[in-house]
Amino acid sequence: MEPLIQARISLRALRHNLAALRARAPRARLMAVVKANAYGHGIVEVSRAVAEAGADALGVARIEEALMLRAVGITAPIVLLEGVCSAEQLAAAAAHALDLVVHDPAHLALLAGWRGPQPLSLWLKVDTGMNRLGFRPERAAAAWERLAGLQPAPSRLRLMTHLASADVEGDDSVAAQLARFRPLLRPGVETSICNSAGLIDHPATHGDWVRPGLALYGASPFSGRVAADLGLQPVMQLESTMIAVREVPAGERVGYGGSWQAARPSRVAIVAAGYGDGLLRSMANGAEVLIAGRRAPLVGRVSMDMIAVDVTDLPAVAVGERVLLWGAALPVEHAARAAGTIPYELLCSVSQRVPLTYGD
Repeated sequence: MEPLIQARISLRALRHNLAALRARAPRARLMAVVKANAYGHGIVEVSRAVAEAGADALGVARIEEALMLRAVGITAPIVLLEGVCSAEQLAAAAAHALDLVVHDPAHLALLAGWRGPQPLSLWLKVDTGMNRLGFRPERAAAAWERLAGLQPAPSRLRLMTHLASADVEGDDSVAAQLARFRPLLRPGVETSICNSAGLIDHPATHGDWVRPGLALYGASPFSGRVAADLGLQPVMQLESTMIAVREVPAGERVGYGGSWQAARPSRVAIVAAGYGDGLLRSMANGAEVLIAGRRAPLVGRVSMDMIAVDVTDLPAVAVGERVLLWGAALPVEHAARAAGTIPYELLCSVSQRVPLTYGD
């Protein structure tokens, strides 16, 4: 029995994007960022697929994500991008051979007290302008020396930073961040600087490791471009089902608060998708879905389980018709714009009650 709503995940598109991004930075290794349930695409299945396709490491935010991957037998290098916050987490990370990002003096104290047998693989994070995580450049050298002097010595020690505005065209902060980062470089020490936007638009930020997230899933980090403009393919196709068709007389309103009024006698389809599934309530009247290959506008507010769509101008459509919410034929970037947000939020918002199905 086919579910009313589902997200179809194309592993072929995922592999295509991995290869396309690697081709943009051929001399760098690639850390596939799979945090937040692989941006809504399913962390276990995506991690297996990108590891098999040659990703050099996986990036997660928190230790719970990493331990989930280890529990299902994924042996690829995993980097904890937020590091650890307790001795217990440090011991678990060491036991499971997880790379740690060190971004706070509290991490230095934790590591100084570590007496485990396993050497740790560490990334020192430098705050070059994001003002979120990392050591200020003037304090990074001292932090590096403390890490280099740990006993047991780290098995690897690398440098990383994070770009704040690489997705903003014409912004000069990328050059400023690089200028703060370069004096910290050391011979033979690997670096990681760029996210998806940096990888695509700022080759000077490639360093030794690139860290694509959103682009890996076939969505654009840039407000004015969609995935196809970047040679990427959407990995997720979110689709649902029409569960009712209503005849709405002219002058009557639809949905909570009556935010849309029929200017003419209208046919309105009710689709089984709402903010309980990951659509945002902020999606405006006029946001488009695709029915029978034609675009149709959303009317009225998104509710928990349903949206209403004006199908007056479509050929005869009936209950059971499939509805594309976003995918290759209707970019998620368009849906995000209609909701006043970014593709990251829409993809990560896909809820647990939406089944994910995988195929090539």
